[in-house]
Amino acid sequence: MKLIASDLDETLLSTDRTVSEKNREAIRRARARGNKFVCATGRGYESIQGTLEEIGMKDAANEYTISFNGGAITENAGNRLIHFEGLPFEQAETIFQRGLKYDVCIHVYTLDTVWIYRIFDGERQYLDGRMAFREFDAENLDFLKEEPLVKVLYVHTNRDYLNRIEAELADITGDLDVSYSSNRYLEFNKKGINKGNALKFLGDYLGIPHENQIAVGDNFNDLSMIEAAGLGIGVQNTVQSMKGKCDVILKSTNDEDAIAELIDRFVLS
Repeated sequence: MKLIASDLDETLLSTDRTVSEKNREAIRRARARGNKFVCATGRGYESIQGTLEEIGMKDAANEYTISFNGGAITENAGNRLIHFEGLPFEQAETIFQRGLKYDVCIHVYTLDTVWIYRIFDGERQYLDGRMAFREFDAENLDFLKEEPLVKVLYVHTNRDYLNRIEAELADITGDLDVSYSSNRYLEFNKKGINKGNALKFLGDYLGIPHENQIAVGDNFNDLSMIEAAGLGIGVQNTVQSMKGKCDVILKSTNDEDAIAELIDRFVLS
C-alpha cells in the first residue's frame, strides 16, 4: 500500500479548478489497488468538498484529508477531526497587527470560516470557485477570541514584496511555521505545523511506512511534505527555485494530467 499526498491548487486541480478525467480515473485505479490518496491543501477541509466529490472521496470512511497546511487532519466521513493544532490568539493578533502596516490583504482562518480583511478585486476573482469567505473591517481580532484559529496569511501578487515582508518580520517568525503558496500567499502557522509533519502523523496513524509515502506539489508550502516523503515529486509547473529540492519533476503540468502521470509511473507500474 502506498500513501499519495497531493497538493490541490496548481497540482491536482487544473487552472479551471476542476480535476481532469484522466486524473480522476488514475486516482480511482490507485485506490482500487488498495492505495491511499490524500488531498493535502493549505485551504480548509470545508472548502474542498467539491474536489473530494469529483474524485469519489467525499464523506468516505477510512479516507483522509490534510488541510490548513497540516493544521488539521480529518477523516472524510463526516469531516471527523483526528488531529488539530491551531495558532494561539496572541500570535494571530500579532501577525494581524504587523500586517496592517503593509499593502496586503489578510486572511484569518478558523476551522469553519475564512475571514478576509482588505480584499481587492484580483483576490476576489482568484477565490471565486475556490472557497467561500467573510469580509471584516475591524482592526483587531477580538471578535475571534473564542474561536479556534488555524492560520493567518498575507496576500500580494508581487512575490518579491512578500519576501521583503518575511525578512522584516524575522523578530516573530522564529516561533512560526512560514511558507508560500500560489505565488500570492505568505502563510503563518503554529511552529511545527506544516504538510510534512502532517504526512508523518498520517503515515503513522495508517501504519504506512516512510518509504511507501509519495508527496507531490508545486510551491513552498508543499516542500516540507515533498522532503518528508519517501518519494518527493514536483509537477512540471513547480516554482523554479524549488525544483532542485524534489526527487522527481514530472513531465506534465497541472493542466496536463500530472497526477495521472505520477500514478502510472510510480504507483501502478
